[in-house]
Amino acid sequence: MPPVARKPRPRQYDPKKTRAAVTVQLGHVRDAVRGLTPEQFALPTRLGDWTVRELVAHLSMALGAVARGMAQPAPPQPEATLLEWPSASAPLAASVDERTRALAAAHDPVELLERTAAEFAERVGAERDDRVVAAVPGALRLSDFLVTRCLELVVHGDDLAAATGREIPFDRQALATTTRLLADALAARAPGGSVEVRVPPFAVVQCVEGPRHTRGTPPNVVETDPLTWIRLATGRTTWAEAVAAARVSASGERADIAGYLPVMS
Repeated sequence: MPPVARKPRPRQYDPKKTRAAVTVQLGHVRDAVRGLTPEQFALPTRLGDWTVRELVAHLSMALGAVARGMAQPAPPQPEATLLEWPSASAPLAASVDERTRALAAAHDPVELLERTAAEFAERVGAERDDRVVAAVPGALRLSDFLVTRCLELVVHGDDLAAATGREIPFDRQALATTTRLLADALAARAPGGSVEVRVPPFAVVQCVEGPRHTRGTPPNVVETDPLTWIRLATGRTTWAEAVAAARVSASGERADIAGYLPVMS
């Protein structure tokens, strides 16, 4: 009888550490945006035909989703899980693009991000971590919603750095949270135990149907660094590019996981 793929257990995130990580990473992004010139806001990004101006508007919109959700009546219970969230963005791409462009056209990007950050701090500051917040694609506990904001700030902070050439630091906890969420999303998308994906020092997951490894060195191992993993998992780089650049090591006949990437786009 073939082995049955087990569902990955939901990972628990420390709410205090998540709040601190969002605050620190937001500070790094704000510092970078404040220093941009009008010419830099017009630079292209790796996100289709968005310029840096649209990218900053999108960051503001993503961060502002928390305050907008909290302004609505609290749903009685969560409607979505963290593992569902990364794959839920693709069907919304056209709507997100339209709203991002409208926001970028109507507001100064620096003022928009500063105002959004202030609203975020005011709304979230004293709120309970277990407060259920209206969100797309479904309501989340505030503590989980903030985990997704870590990811937004890290991923789009990296997009901003790539577009402008500015170095934007990564808060260690924000980087760890983003790495783990995307690794868990891979395990949820490709459940199984035949491949072990290692992203030291933050995450190890097993995935892909097939013979389950129980002891010793796994026969199929993928290993990479956190930033490369985040770029792979979000489609910022391809499996072939990362392997060719020796940013990924993959051993074993099942270790090519290109078909399961990206897990979020």
